[in-house]
Amino acid sequence: MLSTRGSTPTSGARGTARPATTHPQSPDNRNHPHRIAIVGGGPGGLYTAALLKRLAPDREITVYERNAPDDTFGFGVVLSDETLGGIEHADPVVHEALKAHFVRWDDIDIVHRNTRHTSGGHRFAALGRRRLLGILHDRCRDLGVDLRFRTEAPPPDRLARTHDLVVAADGVHSATREAYRDVFRPRLTPHRCRYIWLAADFAFDAFRFEIAETEHGVMQLHGYPYSPDASTVIVEMREEVWRAAGFDELDEAESTARCAKIFTDALGGRPLRSNKSAWTTFRTVVNERWSHGNVVLLGDAAHTAHFSIGSGTKLAVEDALALAACLEEQPTLPQALAAYEEERRPVVASTQRAAKASLEWFEDLARYLGQPPRQFAFNLLTRSRRVTHENLRLRDAGFTDSVEREFGCPPGTPPMFTPFRLRGLTLRNRVVVSAMDMYSATDGVPGDFHLVHLGARALGGAALVMTEMVCVSPEGRITPGCAGLYTGRQGEAWRRITDFVHAGAPGTAIGVQLGHSGRKGSTRLMWEGMDEPLPDGNWPLVAPSPLPYRPGSQIPRELSRAQLTDVRQQFRTAAERAGQAGFDLLELHCAHGYLLSGFLSPLTNHRTDAYGGSLEKRLRFPLEVFDAVREVWPDERPMTVRISATDWAEGGTSAEEAVEIARAFAAHGADAVDVSTGQVVAGERPEFGRSYQTPYADRIRHEAGVPVIAVGAISSWDDVNSLILAGRTDLCALARPHLYDPHWTLHAAAEQGYDGPGAVWPAPYRAGSRPPRTGRTDAPKPRLTLHGPRQDV
Repeated sequence: MLSTRGSTPTSGARGTARPATTHPQSPDNRNHPHRIAIVGGGPGGLYTAALLKRLAPDREITVYERNAPDDTFGFGVVLSDETLGGIEHADPVVHEALKAHFVRWDDIDIVHRNTRHTSGGHRFAALGRRRLLGILHDRCRDLGVDLRFRTEAPPPDRLARTHDLVVAADGVHSATREAYRDVFRPRLTPHRCRYIWLAADFAFDAFRFEIAETEHGVMQLHGYPYSPDASTVIVEMREEVWRAAGFDELDEAESTARCAKIFTDALGGRPLRSNKSAWTTFRTVVNERWSHGNVVLLGDAAHTAHFSIGSGTKLAVEDALALAACLEEQPTLPQALAAYEEERRPVVASTQRAAKASLEWFEDLARYLGQPPRQFAFNLLTRSRRVTHENLRLRDAGFTDSVEREFGCPPGTPPMFTPFRLRGLTLRNRVVVSAMDMYSATDGVPGDFHLVHLGARALGGAALVMTEMVCVSPEGRITPGCAGLYTGRQGEAWRRITDFVHAGAPGTAIGVQLGHSGRKGSTRLMWEGMDEPLPDGNWPLVAPSPLPYRPGSQIPRELSRAQLTDVRQQFRTAAERAGQAGFDLLELHCAHGYLLSGFLSPLTNHRTDAYGGSLEKRLRFPLEVFDAVREVWPDERPMTVRISATDWAEGGTSAEEAVEIARAFAAHGADAVDVSTGQVVAGERPEFGRSYQTPYADRIRHEAGVPVIAVGAISSWDDVNSLILAGRTDLCALARPHLYDPHWTLHAAAEQGYDGPGAVWPAPYRAGSRPPRTGRTDAPKPRLTLHGPRQDV
């Protein structure tokens, strides 16, 4: 879906911000603010005015709009059923007026390389932006709102002194927000595409995405109907493509004509029209605070989300609903504004994460052009992670089935239960039990706990079960409870575990993750104080450079050339023991700030010799270790490498460098790259969210051409199916879900009704392969509902 507002100023006191000379007045404790100023006459500001006036007709509400009533810079508005339901509940008059003008449709068309794929069941509703504004103008006038068009709003500080409440709905360029920048602390992030809002004088019969591969680069069209005879058309492309195509030198009319020519097939040869349309770059707006005294931000002034998920007007309308409700529910204005922000902030954050995933997908569209046609369409539809495999199946099972057939899924087999081959090892499904440190070994020896822990998860159906990071030396442990492979006794203990897995869970592979703690060693057990130094019994640490992990951490010694040789040999010896212990796969841990990761990141490697400086030099020692391990690891058994694809910190490993790191390991024989992120420096700022690390795996898979394992808040089998089928990863590693449910994979099969070679229940557990009944299900169903006496008219 698309929203209607880009970065073009549309209303309110925009332009050059006038700094506030005084602070807003302290709000009083009245439940219902009486005098209210609303800056900005877009849908969010108008709907706020209507709601607040309807709830308290005696209020004095003024809306300041710098433009004329009929001025608008967008064309169509798309609203979800969820938003419409909120409008219907809050103001049936507005809802009925909207219903009378909606255009509704179900299909999405994706046109790529002269092939169109259609997915149905999506339920869109749209109307013209001018029509929407007209409905809200009428409603405000009927209620007695003072609408002041062609009027600049007074300075924010003056409004704050003379009104009980000031609602800043003045858009992405909000002058109100800028006046109190030091309080709201906005962050405006520009992105890499240019786009332009246009219109066509006919109605598309579906929401249409069309891809044009031109001599200058990839361009895309987003189009949808908003009336029986008109459609919104957005043309978008990367900045460098826009310049190469010469759009930076064209005026509005020339740009419009050029776009119509490029997408002549989509338009049926018909022209496009503009309305003060200009090429712009989308900017994501985030504010640390949404209110200051009696001034509150709403809509694009508070937050923006990319138009490709259709959320601009939706978010503004939902903000208005929440603000009005909180003003009614809370006893004081400060409490109401705090409640409004508390309610809306997580919803907006979730929407912005989805929007970011969507906009980045379109920014990197060229990456996916070589995908099979149906997979490309599925990838586009699921780009924001809000539409998933299961969700899409409910909407259009036929389309989803066709994607699965093209992917190679046998009939009735979800994507996650298709096999995958790494060197001589065939995994029966795409699920990996991620490496999780258990801190439960004694002198590095895994015991009964490890047997039960890993054995239980091997019985649970995952194709590959990974050990925790197994340390290559006593000094390479993170904590005293870490397991190792630096003694023969440890190797024998691991053999006991691999023998159980192979005998008790035939077809399940077990992998070992080898690593060295580096500067993050000699710390307490996780539940006693994660990353905190031991109170006593510390051992000396080594690292690429003498930098402590965080203040108060032990300062490591910089590794000398001789020590590098020793560490390399420790990895080699541990790998030999791992082979003898019967592991099926070996993963080299080059992530999370441990020793080998410390060489890769410029934040932790400050060396000036052959092992520091450029990325090529920072890669040198990790690659030497990899080569030493690969040399002794059995040739038919695969090796993977775990990396941190970003440090989540300024100056750290970049996404571009992560691709080069993956490419280098693949060139040395890595069969797959396990793509994690962060934990390299203590001051990191991760962008947490569902499947938040998978875009890095996606990029490495497509740009480095190496199989990948995706990790990071993948929590449902629907996520796994979606990521696999879209081609964003080859395998999915899950940690916490397997702590919650050791049989997560088998239960995922049962919940999807799958019973096949990709999920084999151990014979003793076979009786549990269907969920137990939890209550009576055979009660008689009601056959007749009585409504009382019939009333004839």
